[in-house]
Order: sequence, then structure tokens, then C-alpha cells
Amino acid sequence: MDTKTPVDRRQFLRVSALAGGGVLLATYIEPVANASARLAGAPKTAADFQPNAFIRITPDGSITIIAKNPEVGQGVKTMLPMIIADELDADWSKVKVEQAPLDTVKFQRQFAGGSTATPVNWMPMRKVGAAARAVLVTAAAQTWNVPESELTTSASTVIHQASNRKASYGELSAKAATITPPDMETVKLKDPKQFTLIGKGMPGVDNHRIVTGKPLFGIDVTMPGMRYAVFEKAPVFAAKVKSANLDEIKKEPGVKHAFVVDGGQQLQGLLGGVAIVADTWWAAKSARAKLKVTWEEHPTSSQSSASFDAQAAELSKKTPMRSLRKDGDVDAAFNGNSGAKVVEARYFYPFISHAPLEPQNCTAHFKDGKLEIWSQSQLPEPGRALVMQTLGLKDTDITIHMVRGGGGFGRRLNNDYMVEAAWIAKEVGVPVKLLWTREDDMQHDFYRPAGYHYLKGAVDSSGKLVAWRNHFVSFGDPERMAAPAQPNTPLPFASSAGIGATEFPARFIPNFALDASVMALGVPTGALRAPGSNGIAFATQSFIDELAAAAGKDPLQFRLDILSNTPISQDPGPAGAPPGFEAARMSGVLELVRDKSGWGKTALPKGTGMGVAFHFSHRGYFAEVVQATIAKDGAVKVDKVWVAGDVGSQIINPLNAENQVQGAVLDGIGEALGQEITIENGQTTQSNFNAFPLLRLRQVPPVEVHFKITDNPPTGLGEPALPPVVPALCSAIYAVTGKRVRSLPLSKQDLKWA
Repeated sequence: MDTKTPVDRRQFLRVSALAGGGVLLATYIEPVANASARLAGAPKTAADFQPNAFIRITPDGSITIIAKNPEVGQGVKTMLPMIIADELDADWSKVKVEQAPLDTVKFQRQFAGGSTATPVNWMPMRKVGAAARAVLVTAAAQTWNVPESELTTSASTVIHQASNRKASYGELSAKAATITPPDMETVKLKDPKQFTLIGKGMPGVDNHRIVTGKPLFGIDVTMPGMRYAVFEKAPVFAAKVKSANLDEIKKEPGVKHAFVVDGGQQLQGLLGGVAIVADTWWAAKSARAKLKVTWEEHPTSSQSSASFDAQAAELSKKTPMRSLRKDGDVDAAFNGNSGAKVVEARYFYPFISHAPLEPQNCTAHFKDGKLEIWSQSQLPEPGRALVMQTLGLKDTDITIHMVRGGGGFGRRLNNDYMVEAAWIAKEVGVPVKLLWTREDDMQHDFYRPAGYHYLKGAVDSSGKLVAWRNHFVSFGDPERMAAPAQPNTPLPFASSAGIGATEFPARFIPNFALDASVMALGVPTGALRAPGSNGIAFATQSFIDELAAAAGKDPLQFRLDILSNTPISQDPGPAGAPPGFEAARMSGVLELVRDKSGWGKTALPKGTGMGVAFHFSHRGYFAEVVQATIAKDGAVKVDKVWVAGDVGSQIINPLNAENQVQGAVLDGIGEALGQEITIENGQTTQSNFNAFPLLRLRQVPPVEVHFKITDNPPTGLGEPALPPVVPALCSAIYAVTGKRVRSLPLSKQDLKWA
């Protein structure tokens, strides 16, 4: 018999007076243990409760809202406070936004990744603002001795229409500090028709500081007495230092310290290398140029892109290590239908670097047993845990200040640079800024893993897709993958190298098989914007195009036909998992992008074609059409991209939403054109943008964005718009040239950028 009593942590509001007048409004989370004690009748104390988010209102009417999540260009520092401010009915012109520090007691789930900021915080932030507004209304009602039902709010003001009285939030702030707040679970929220900020395009709160060059990013952090560090790591990942000419380096101008860091073998942690600390970063970098290190041998030195290609080809001919999904009878569908047309293809996408414009950096100061860190980490809490474990500190000994990051795209989900800075700071005892070079950043990344898809599909005599097999070859633990599957055990893929059993077109084809095999890997991999999806969409959507051609059908209509199939029941996911793929929502955006682009109705000039693709990832539904012109010499010019997306019922900040979609599309085009990381002798061969080109301004096409508003909870935008653009571009190339692009980048397919 199960005697456990499930208890949710209660969230509620507390108010308190500020020194000099004003009010502090904070939401609180009651710990599970204390909630259980409450049910059991045990007493509680004020110490049991800790604040989760804050609003400060001062007598002069100034409102300060805390932005709790890291900002790396995705706009959450503006978007999350907008949600609070709208429900508060605040005058946005009087709102100041402050970045929260890392505080896992005061603030919950402080991270940037997975396009989760909106779905995770939408309702909690609304409740924060609504509860704070209710407190101010109560304060006015008690001051004027009128019913609360007669009061309205607007632009940081409470209004009593009957008596023509008004009071600003600042004027009410002292009284509000004495009010018992409402229950957060039952607080009345606005009807969306009443929103005044949500749905309006708002410039980023940091925009002025950014364009005027004010210190804001991690790379801008300075402190009195600060020194600068560089860190040389082995070109073969995790190899240790055998010897180094430290005595010579210590004699270089400006150098204060030079020492070996032994490090470990965990690619996500502190690796071995040589640290150089100097008065200036240039002095440290100049000394590093004279550094001579002999590295220990390491097994990864035997790995290369060429060896991965050979292994994948060999594995594709063998029985797959693991079956991930099987519906119907795939073999019978391929062999028993005499009218079927069968298509086979191998698709490949390479390792890719994140290449954020701001290289990795971190400032740290260790003093009197306490460590203070300034970091742009997307996962600051795991970063702190890594530092704790590596340096033997307690969490209470570490303070992490979250500073703005100049791009993340998933790179700053890893905290290797943070633990390096912390280690160096503890060694030298003064404030230290560690700054990587562009070469460090590109050659010591956590790369988007390469992937190989060995695909086979069949359409019957009527053009219906009846069979699909994918032997997916990627990276991970071969022994575990080949062993029998264990219940509730994650698949042994390398980070971001896997594929899910419900990945489209699973469930929409009667005879379907998804198998997997993996290769051992010593190269670090990690999440790149739209992890997994950024490669999977290229392979699956491009192959759908091939099958549409075999069926003699329009590729957009062919997709709609697949989506119209009755899906096989979806495998149940874990409790609290995001909702699964809904065909009707994808059909909706596919039809929208068809109409907006004029698909099939526009006469295109010779050498110009259109391609289409869609993908579901991170709760977002996106379909995209690319129009491209291909010159006789293979020069590719993207003329325009149309995007249709369904991310639910609200576009919180349309200005930033459009920016995020456009940025994702351009990111994907740049990846497809010429970006590739190759491995030789266990080392990354590319080191800078000359060999890893980013999209240039002259190459940027117009991107027209349309949102389909649906009756679904709002979701995120940073990632789901990227995956469809790559296969849509390749589809457009086929429409002009008749050539299938089955391997990226395009620069290796006799194509180049116009």
C-alpha cells in the first residue's frame, strides 16, 4: 500500500516595507518538506519561506522588476518583466529591470536553454504581477474606504471612477506594505483582451547600453587589481601536460604566474593545461605564443572524421545495435508491394561549432575562503556545482553574478571556462579574468555532433507513403547500445547525438522502423541551437522530398497528405513532459506558409526555385519556404524565406519574437552553406572564421515571419524556427538543378555562396 501523500509546493506573495518608504513584493515557494509538515499540523516559521521573484515600488513611483534568468541575446531580460508588468498594470516607462544573481533559494530554475523561458514562466510571472496589483488595489480601497470592486488600474495608478480619485502606485506603496496579500493560486488574472504590454513590440531593456558601448557583457567586467589569464589546453581533448617551459614564460614581460593545471578526464570539467596570468591580457597572450608544451598520449588521437565515415558505412551494413521503434511490417511493405517505388539514400551532417561572437570568458576572485564569479553561463547552478566539486567548496562559499552573454546558442550550457577561471583565481589569490581566444573557442567547443541517416522509403502505386526505415548512426557507448534495453534508462547517445522514438514521421507511416548504432567518441559534443533537430530535420525532410518526387506529387501537398494520416497512438512520456506532436497544428502552419509564399502560384524566373520543409521541436511548430536562385557556376543566392510558426496563444514581445525567428533562419542558412568541424588525429582542424564562415550581411535574405495564433499555452522561440530552413533550402536547390543535397555543408557539393 502506498502511504505517500503527494504535496505540491505552495507559491504565495509576501509584502514588506522598504527603508525610506515603498514596498517590496516577493513571491515565495514553500519547500515540500514544510508543506508536508503543514498538512500534518506542524508549525511553520518565517525562515521556512524564501522569495522567488521581486517587485520594488518606491514613493516616487519607480518600479523595479527582477529578471531572474540569464540573458544571452534571447530577450528574456525584457520578456519576463513584461509579463509581470502587464498583470501589474505598470507604466512601462517607469519600470527598471535588474538582473538577478544566481540564488537557488530565492529564485527557481535560473537557466537559459531549450526555449523554455516562456512555457516555464508564463503563468508564475503573471501571478506575480496580478497578486502585486491586488495588494495595491486593496491599499487604495482601505485608504478611500470604498469597495475594491469599484477600483480599476492603469499605468501604475489605481482609479476610483465614481469619486474621480486617483493614486499612483508610489503613493500607495507604504500602505501596500501593510496589506495581507491574496492567495497566489486563486489570484484573478487579466483576460488576454486586457493586455496592454503583452503583444506589443518592446525594445530590449539593454539596447541603449549595447549600442552606446557601455560595459554590460562578461568580457567587459573589470575589478580593481584584476589580472588577466589565458589557458592552454591540449589540442587532443583531455590530454595532460607532460612538460612545459614555465621558467622561460615566467620571465616574459608582465607575467605574474605560470603553472600547470593537472585537470581530469571529464570533458565537461577542468581539463589539464597551462595557465598564464599577467598584468594585461595582451601580455598573457604574448607569453603564451612562446609557450612550448609536450602533451601526454591520449586515446582520442586515433579518432578522425575520416575514420567516423568509414565506421558509419560499415555499421550501416550490419544489424543495428538497437531498435528504437517498429510499427507494422516494414520488410513486407518493401518486398510485398509490386507497385511500390522504393528510394534509398544516405544523409550526413557534420560536427559544427557554436561560434558565439563573444568568446568564452569568466572573472573570478577568491578571498578568505570565499569565491565570487562573474559569468554569462546559461546554466549557472550546474556551473556552481562543478566549481564546488572541483575546488572542494560549499555552495554558500560561492557567489555567482549573472552577466549578459554575447550569444550562447547552447555553448554556455557547459561551464568549463567557469571552473578554469575559479581554479586559477584560487591559485593566485587576486581577481582574475580568463579570456579565451577565438581559436580556443573553436577548437575546444562542445560541438553539434555529426550524424548519419541510412534511409529507405516506399510509396505505393497511388503515391501514398507506406514504408520508412532509418538506420541512424551516431555517437555514444557501443557496448551499452548493443546490450538489451533497460526500463527507464536513457539511451547511451553522446550529448545531443540522439534521436527520439516519436520523431516525425514516426506514427504517421503504417510500416515504420527506427534503428540506431553508435560509435565511440572522445570529442566533446553538446547542444547547439535546436539540438538534435538541427540535423534530423535536414535528413528526414529532405528524404520526404525524395519520396514526394518518386510519388509524382507536389512536396508541400505530399506533406499535408502524410499529416492527414491517422497517427498511431503516441507512446506515453514521463509525467510533466512537454506535449507531443499534433498534426493539425503542423498542417496549420504548412497551409499558412503555402498561402503567404504563393507556393505553386508564382511563375519563377529560370534558375530560381522554391523548397519547403517543416519541423516540430521545443514545443514549436514551424514550416518554411525558401526561394533561391542558382547560377550556372553553382553560386547560391537565397532570395527570400517565408516562415509560419505556431507557438501558442500569445506572442509576448512581437519585436523580439520576429528577431528570434529571423536570427534562427539566418543561423541555419549559415550552417548549411559552409560550416563544418573536421577532426584529424583527435584534433579540430578549423581554428577561426576563415575556415568556419559565418553569414555575411550581403548574403542575408529577407525573412518574412507569420505567426498562427492558436488556443494553446505560449511557448518559446529561440530554437524551433531553425531546423526547417536547411532542408527547405536544399529542396529549392533541387527544384533548380535536379541535384539532391544529401551531405552538408553545401560548399562541398559544388555549390558556393553568391
